[in-house]
Amino acid sequence: MRTTSNASPLGRNTGICLVEKKNLSTGFDPKTFLARAGVGKTVVNLKKKDAAFSQGDLSDAVFYIQKGKIQLTVVSKIGREATLGILCEGDFFGEGSLAGQALRMGSATAMTDCELLRIAKKEMMIALHRETTLSDLFVEYLLSRNIRYEEDLVDQLFNSSEKRLARILLLLAHFGKEGVPQIVIPKINQETLADMIGTTRSRVSFFMNRFRKLGFVHYDGGSGLQVHSSLLNVVLHD
Repeated sequence: MRTTSNASPLGRNTGICLVEKKNLSTGFDPKTFLARAGVGKTVVNLKKKDAAFSQGDLSDAVFYIQKGKIQLTVVSKIGREATLGILCEGDFFGEGSLAGQALRMGSATAMTDCELLRIAKKEMMIALHRETTLSDLFVEYLLSRNIRYEEDLVDQLFNSSEKRLARILLLLAHFGKEGVPQIVIPKINQETLADMIGTTRSRVSFFMNRFRKLGFVHYDGGSGLQVHSSLLNVVLHD
């Protein structure tokens, strides 16, 4: 792990307004706050498979992803590992530190080379209290992530493993641009996908082969897995 002052700009818009809260400093820009090192903030560069933090570490900071993808995992007392999610540019993680979490409940590991902004707990709490634009952005993120968790639960309870796999691939590909294939993750392994949707690796392999034959996904040897918008047919089909 190494640190640097280089950063990339934020790519999200805010849309939630909090009532009866005023900025104490004029001209505050959350994009600038999340793009630069400063007091209580450090830009951290991780290589693939490096850990941003590990389960059981002191929970003393929030992280913001400027570049790359992060995998969140947790290991049970008997040694079983589960994938909680895969995060990308514009996402926060480690926010449990702001809610009194003393130790990390899981691990965060780089799936690709990453550039993160590490914000000390004290600095983040001060900024959220003082700056409505930052708190709006952060609350919007937490709400959207909570909705995603609810959707994941419904998906797990009521949909087949084939539909769950199709949905997770579309989510990982940031589906939304009609007809444009997008790279998911270079060389994402089927065990991780199986873990995320609650099935076996053999079932994932079976469905991935089916998706490939139907033209829903494409393996590009150099760049990874591409997901096409036609995969949505699997999710919508009853």
